[in-house]
Amino acid sequence: MSREAEDILTDPPPPAADERLVYGAEPLQFADLRGANGDGLAVVLHGGSWKSSYNLIHLGQLCIALQRAGIPTLNVEYRRTGDVGGGWPSTYEDVLLAIELARTLSPRLALVGHSAGGHLALLAAKRTRLPVVALAAVCDPPTWQHDAVAPFFGGAPPVEASPLAQAPLGVRTALIHGTNDDLVPFEQSERLAAAAGDEATIHPLEGAGHFEPIDPQSPEFAVTLRAVEELLA
Repeated sequence: MSREAEDILTDPPPPAADERLVYGAEPLQFADLRGANGDGLAVVLHGGSWKSSYNLIHLGQLCIALQRAGIPTLNVEYRRTGDVGGGWPSTYEDVLLAIELARTLSPRLALVGHSAGGHLALLAAKRTRLPVVALAAVCDPPTWQHDAVAPFFGGAPPVEASPLAQAPLGVRTALIHGTNDDLVPFEQSERLAAAAGDEATIHPLEGAGHFEPIDPQSPEFAVTLRAVEELLA
């Protein structure tokens, strides 16, 4: 049976991380560390429309693939819509707290976020001045036609919640996006790339959908790996 792009969501859980670290007092304020002795650190933010029904497990294989390439990862969990305390801006504040923890682990960091996690990574990049790899990212929530938006923001998204409205972000930015993405349209990354100018590089994945950039079994994953390597170089 051929592999489907969304199979990454239902793959068996990956082996346990080297260590689970806590970055706050809330139950969901934790992160999984893999490969602590490598060079640099990728702070990984999972997607899932900011909903509590999706967690960090499905990015475990991505983290293992980066570890095998010599890149340690910190796979961050955070409070989401449906969790106690989740939603805007608490979810974003969780990410910033996790980055503070990451700074104690390595002097060189890069943010890596997928989908709604890409949205959080782009906003955090603006605040922390860290380079970012945004994978099929929600770059402008006000124009994302999805039923997750209003519950997460408690209504219309504020301007400060849009990476596009904050562009240029002031950091090196890699935007990786499938041109056939039917969950987060490619146009989201295309518009941010245009607004960000020379600081951003867009990598269109021709014919790819939403999940190929995070699936180590897909040929498109090579683009993700190369982008992370370049931003940590």
